Amino acid sequence: MGRAAPSVGEQVVSHVIVEIVILAMIAAFLGLRLYSVLGRRAEHEEEPVPTRFDQPDSARAPRHLPLQPQAIQQPFRPREAAGFSGAVEEGLRAIASADRRFDAHTFLEGAKSAYGMILEAFWRGDREQLRELCDGDVYESFAAAIDARESAGETLENRLVRIEEASITSASLDGRMARIAVSFVADIAAVTRDRKGNVIAGSLDDAVVSHDIWTFSRDVTSAGPDWLLDETDEG
Repeated sequence: MGRAAPSVGEQVVSHVIVEIVILAMIAAFLGLRLYSVLGRRAEHEEEPVPTRFDQPDSARAPRHLPLQPQAIQQPFRPREAAGFSGAVEEGLRAIASADRRFDAHTFLEGAKSAYGMILEAFWRGDREQLRELCDGDVYESFAAAIDARESAGETLENRLVRIEEASITSASLDGRMARIAVSFVADIAAVTRDRKGNVIAGSLDDAVVSHDIWTFSRDVTSAGPDWLLDETDEG
């Protein structure tokens, strides 16, 4: 017996199924096309289109700056200070070449502070501070004067009123040793008293102008920044 012909209902169901399958295939195809288009568009959006203002990476590469600071490359030029001359500047330049931390202005300000500290330490007989600020020979001279003063029973009641002028008069570098001489003009009120406290010299009411030339030295290879007083003279 042959298979019975499908009923009208069966034909309708079969036709619907075929249409669903065809629509599903079409939807899948359109989905793949849409994904492909969007995917390529996203890739292009991640890579901006160069304009005429953009340059290739090689052209935009930063130019290398010198490794050394500009201040090191340029010749040393000490800052303004009274009394500088060509010979002094030459010596300062040599010191600065050996010690990049050196600055003439800073040194001069430090020398003025040291001048006051050393004088005050000497006046009150503070040997320990003098030992820290002076080299061996200068310390021994100060210590000997203090010993003589104490033996005589005398005390100093001195006061540094002001430093009128401080200027570098010479500068040199001998091997590792830098030496700089500074001329000081200062007003000092000085009084000397005996054992009983009586004034035997000087007056605190009248300041005396003092002229001194002090030479400071430092090993430029030393890690410490300290300069020592290694010579004193009257200006």
